[in-house]
Amino acid sequence: MLSSKFSSILKTDAEAVIISSEVNRFYFTRFAASDGFLVITKSDSVFFTDSRYIEAAQNKVTACRCELFNSMKDTLVPYLSKMGVKTVYTESDNLTVSMYEAYKEIFEGCEVIALPEVETLIGESRSVKSEYEVGEVVKAQRIAEEAFNHILSYIKPGVTDKDIALELEYFMLRNGADGLSFETIAVSGKNSSMPHGVPTLKKVEAGDFVTMDYGALVNGYHSDMTRTVAVGKVSDEQKKVYDTVLKAQLASIDVLRPGITGVEADKAARDVIANAGYGEYFGHGTGHGVGVEIHELPNLSPRSPATLCEGNIVTIEPGIYLPGKFGVRIEDMALITKDGKRLLTEAPKELIVL
Repeated sequence: MLSSKFSSILKTDAEAVIISSEVNRFYFTRFAASDGFLVITKSDSVFFTDSRYIEAAQNKVTACRCELFNSMKDTLVPYLSKMGVKTVYTESDNLTVSMYEAYKEIFEGCEVIALPEVETLIGESRSVKSEYEVGEVVKAQRIAEEAFNHILSYIKPGVTDKDIALELEYFMLRNGADGLSFETIAVSGKNSSMPHGVPTLKKVEAGDFVTMDYGALVNGYHSDMTRTVAVGKVSDEQKKVYDTVLKAQLASIDVLRPGITGVEADKAARDVIANAGYGEYFGHGTGHGVGVEIHELPNLSPRSPATLCEGNIVTIEPGIYLPGKFGVRIEDMALITKDGKRLLTEAPKELIVL
C-alpha cells in the first residue's frame, strides 16, 4: 500500500508519475542524491539511482523500494512496461525541454505529459509538515538563534558587513548546521535599506542599524530568521521605524490560524505600516513557507488567496526600507496549529542596542 505522501500526487488520472528534481526526490525519500528517478504508480513506488548511491539508498530509504539504475531505456522502460503503464506524468517546473523530448523518445508507447498539476500537488503536500519535519526545522532554527546570541558580542564599530556574515556562517557550520539556508544577508547603515543587500567591506559605524537575514540547514530542512540591531545611539526616527515594524509583525502573527488567507495575514502587517505613513517603503510580501526549500507554499502576500492550514510553517517578516537612510526587518517562523499558531522562533526581538 502506498503511503499517503505518495498517493497524494496520484489524484490525477496518471498511471505513473516520474519525479526527477533533486529537492522533490529528497522530500519523498529523505535521501539526498544528485541523480535518480522516483517512479510512483497506483500500486508501487521505486527510487531508481545509480551505482554511486544504491547501497546507501537501500540502507537508508524506507519509504519505497530502491533499485539500481543503468539508463532510462534499460531500467525505466522495462519497469513501466511490466506495470502496464500507458500514461506518464512528470513535473513541469523542473523539467527541461531536452529531458522532456528524451522522455517522449525513450518511452515509446507511453504518453508523456508534463503537467503543472503535479507540481501543485507536490507543493501542497510539502506545505503540510509532519511532526518529524517540524522537528528538523526547529533544530535548524535553534542553531541560527545560537549564532544570533554569539554575533551580538561580535558586532561593533569597525567590523565589516562581510565579517558579520562570515562569522554567522562559520558559527552555524561549527555548531551543527549541515549547510546554509541561503547566502547570508548582513547589511549596515545605508545598505540596510536594501532588503536583499549583499554583504560588503563597509564598516559598521556608531548609529547604524545592522540587519541580518540568515538560516541553517539541518538534515535537508531550512530555518529562516531576520533581526535588526542598533550600534550606539538610536535616533527618534530609527526607533519609530523599528517599533512600527515590530507592531506590524505582531499584528500578522496575531491573526495566524487555519482558514485565514495569505492576503489577510499580509494585510494585518501592511495596514500597520501604511497607517504609520510608511506604506510605500514596504514592497515585498509578509512571509512564505519554509521546508526542504527556503521558499515554499504558502505565501503571505497581497497576491496569495490560498488559505493556511494546520501543519504549515510560515515566516512573518515585514520591513520598512528608507532609501539612503536605513532599513528594518524582523522575521520569525510560526507553525500553524489546529487552534492557531506556535512560534518556532525564540530569539528576542525588542530593539537591542549594542
